[in-house]
Amino acid sequence: MVRGCDKGLIRSYGWAFFLVISWCNVFTALASAWHGDSSHGSVRVEQNSHEHVHSGTSAPRALEWEGSPEGKAYSEFNHHVAGVFVILIGLSELREALACSRFTWSRFLLPVAMSAAGGFLLIWSDHEAWPVGPLGFAQTFFGDDKEIVQHKTYGLLLLGVGVIELLRRFGRLAHEAWMVPLPALAIIGGLLLFGHEHGAHPFAQKIAVHHTVMGILAITAGSSKLVSGWQGQQRGGNILRTGGRLSWELAWAGLVLLIGLQLLLYAE
Repeated sequence: MVRGCDKGLIRSYGWAFFLVISWCNVFTALASAWHGDSSHGSVRVEQNSHEHVHSGTSAPRALEWEGSPEGKAYSEFNHHVAGVFVILIGLSELREALACSRFTWSRFLLPVAMSAAGGFLLIWSDHEAWPVGPLGFAQTFFGDDKEIVQHKTYGLLLLGVGVIELLRRFGRLAHEAWMVPLPALAIIGGLLLFGHEHGAHPFAQKIAVHHTVMGILAITAGSSKLVSGWQGQQRGGNILRTGGRLSWELAWAGLVLLIGLQLLLYAE
């Protein structure tokens, strides 16, 4: 019986973590874009004020919230909570990649954390949106505010994929096609981040850089998971994690952890 994690696999293929660690250079290279942003904040608010008016609210109200101490705290709290969920997902996938015999219950961390994150976003993503804000259901999901609509879309996707992954782990969805939604969610979510804007926010450029880095990480992570699944199918369903497949799985888990860390350190 295998006890703990397979240390031989870690020694043989630990180089795969280099792909994950190398993304730290992305943060270092782009960090300068985060500074000097505040000196131009008021100018961006004036230029973008007409672009970020919530449906059913006035421009002054939107501007009072965006960048205010309350709005900043609300946004950062939401990102930090999301970071906790993403780290739980990454730890679950890391245990799976390393074939640890301990903590087998952690395989359910991914669907539970993903579903919880989806539910959290659907309820608390935006202070003015349904069900916690003055906007109604239709205004929230079908209104003109793209930021709100995208937040709710993320929530629905997370909740849906979380349910799929839970059923997969219970053996209810055995077909290999059901492996695709998880990496597809990472790739689609990453692509959506490139168009995610906070138009009236005084630090919109800083947030845009943050979303760009996260989008790149998510797309790379999802692609790694797809390659890992494809290599597994090429072996006729052999679940042995050897060679390149282990490397891709480690890259997937490590990048998810890195995204979670980025969310935990998120600051406006």
